[in-house]
Amino acid sequence: MPSSGTAAILHILKNHPLVVIGGSIVMTVAVLAILAPWIAPYDPTEIDVSVILMPPSWQHWCGTDTLGRDVFSRMLFGARVSLAVGFVAVGISLLIGLLLGAISGYAGGRTDSIIMRITDMVLCFPTFFLILAVIAFLEPSIWNIMIVIGLTSWMGIARLVRAEFLSLRQREYILAARSLGISPLRIMWRYMLPNALGPILVSAVLGIAGAVLVESGLSFLGLGVQPPDPSWGNILTDGKDNIQIAWWLSMFPGLAILITVLGYNLLGEGLRDYFDPRLNR
Repeated sequence: MPSSGTAAILHILKNHPLVVIGGSIVMTVAVLAILAPWIAPYDPTEIDVSVILMPPSWQHWCGTDTLGRDVFSRMLFGARVSLAVGFVAVGISLLIGLLLGAISGYAGGRTDSIIMRITDMVLCFPTFFLILAVIAFLEPSIWNIMIVIGLTSWMGIARLVRAEFLSLRQREYILAARSLGISPLRIMWRYMLPNALGPILVSAVLGIAGAVLVESGLSFLGLGVQPPDPSWGNILTDGKDNIQIAWWLSMFPGLAILITVLGYNLLGEGLRDYFDPRLNR
């Protein structure tokens, strides 16, 4: 792998186009979401009955919805919701997965068996339906969605971290550190985790794409972000009810979800290739 920062960037640009394409998409969506209050031409919750279901035009680039609200403005603010859910939910799942996976992989034996059986038990439940079951007992809100998605999507990261730590704990430098009496916590944090960051980062990036899809699905079903707050999912709900007369209500948020998820998937695949030593000779 390249040693210097500049060489690493040039190496990525030349040999890993998926990272460049996916990263460009992700950065573009993130910038639009951050600058939404300044870019959006209208208030996303402002009702204007004089322009109800107006098709795309110079006045309203993506048309208007059933209450005359500007769809482009709502999509910009909806991007903030989707990305916030993605990052916070993945942060929660990453924290839980790292903790359980590291303990399981480093300790081994009975501790490993107990943690992995718990993980297998949670994996038996379909994630989306498990989220639906939990959300049904909670008040629909953006924070509940973040927490529930994070608490129900840590299993893959835990298994990945466990596998990496099981491989690393038999390395000579880890055995030497243990023989010197260095604490297990310091060994895991300083010596093992940095060598496992590549696959973990890839899993986290792909997890953001999954979280965006789950949030959109929940909002589409009316269990996520509640109107009048905008979300790509609840814009799609309006599109479903008016698909024959207002095609733009389905097409534009659907494209936004598609492009965003595609960007994170391309970035994840590119990072996977970048961190694979067999492809970086």
